[in-house]
Amino acid sequence: MLLTMILLLVSLMALSVPVAVAIGLAGLVGVTFFSNLPLIVLPQQAYIALDKFPLAAVPFFILAGNLMAAGGISRRLVDLVESIIGDTRGGLPATCIVVCMIFAAVSGSSVATTYAIGAILIPAMVAQRYPVGFASSLQATAAELGVIIPPSIPMILYGVAASAPVGDMFIAGFGPGLLIAAALMVFVLIWSRYFHKPGDLEKKPVLPFLVSLRRSLFALLMPVIILGGIYGGVFTPTEASIIAVFYALAVSMVIYRELSLVEMIDVLKRSAISSAIIMFIISMAGLFSFILTRAGIPAAISQWIVETFDSAFMFLIAVNVLLFLIGMFVETSASIVVIAPILAPVAVLFGIDPVHFGLIMIVNLALGMITPPFGVNLFAAAAVGKVSLHRMIPYLVPMVGVIVLCLALITFVPMISLGSLYLFGVR
Repeated sequence: MLLTMILLLVSLMALSVPVAVAIGLAGLVGVTFFSNLPLIVLPQQAYIALDKFPLAAVPFFILAGNLMAAGGISRRLVDLVESIIGDTRGGLPATCIVVCMIFAAVSGSSVATTYAIGAILIPAMVAQRYPVGFASSLQATAAELGVIIPPSIPMILYGVAASAPVGDMFIAGFGPGLLIAAALMVFVLIWSRYFHKPGDLEKKPVLPFLVSLRRSLFALLMPVIILGGIYGGVFTPTEASIIAVFYALAVSMVIYRELSLVEMIDVLKRSAISSAIIMFIISMAGLFSFILTRAGIPAAISQWIVETFDSAFMFLIAVNVLLFLIGMFVETSASIVVIAPILAPVAVLFGIDPVHFGLIMIVNLALGMITPPFGVNLFAAAAVGKVSLHRMIPYLVPMVGVIVLCLALITFVPMISLGSLYLFGVR
């Protein structure tokens, strides 16, 4: 049964069938041919998978990110960071990383981060004679912070799928996110020093720090209000997503006045489409997971893993290899919803903290966003930079290597993830 469903799933995706449809058809085959369940189970389980309060945060965080991009918030963040580090050698690529980290603190989406920041910084880097392949690859890689720096949509999905506290996941994401951002900054500063030849280009005028700080003050307050409210116990992550939308709307339309009603319609349309795609994937993945669970497959896999790997060290190595391969072919949200209920309980049996394991899973699967053949960030950055993937790959490979090294540290040094929980007094 499992082999048939997986082969069908892989075959359909190889034929470019949308991920949600492929998962749903595999689930339909499982219900029809390998169980005695009535077909009414299909819509029932699809609905049950979506009937979870934390999932309400997903469309609101997507909308908040799109509002930030359209309302001038993201551009002001770029100006602020450029005023601090823009004059240094490699300052523009470093600006890209820092701005993605700040933007990620509200949007929760790597694709939204790619479009919002890439539209500004990819042309700026190309104008400063950075290769377009390098600029696009860096934007795609830095945007990965959108799912690691809290709040994060994949963290919400993992919390729901693995019954882990979403608030703890958010707090734990700071350590890995800062580590990856710092490692990428070191990489781009070294690369720029030895490989970037700016020539005699006239430098782009950079706004004075105090001027850019004043212009971006309301943009900076956004992550402070959202994250401060969550960690201060004022509102839940789901409620925070709604507050983020209203704050972004007020700043964009009333304070900055850069978002018109006509543009608002386009923002709502794009947000609705993105939200529908994710929710469709979650509902079909929930059905798929239900069929596997009813057949006893997760329990069998758990038993096999426990019997095969005799230590947490070997288990984590095997899981990281497995997740890396899965992330290359399966969308991150779908992977989390299907795999987390299977692997998280096994990780607990090996004495691995479920929050720590969640960060391992999210960072690893996020690599799938920047690796062919289905890296969504790659396609988004390629579209923004108007560059083919083969021109990005030579620059992408060392960046992926940097993330892999960070993943190894996150995996085997639990305090990188869990240290924030102790710092905030959660544990």
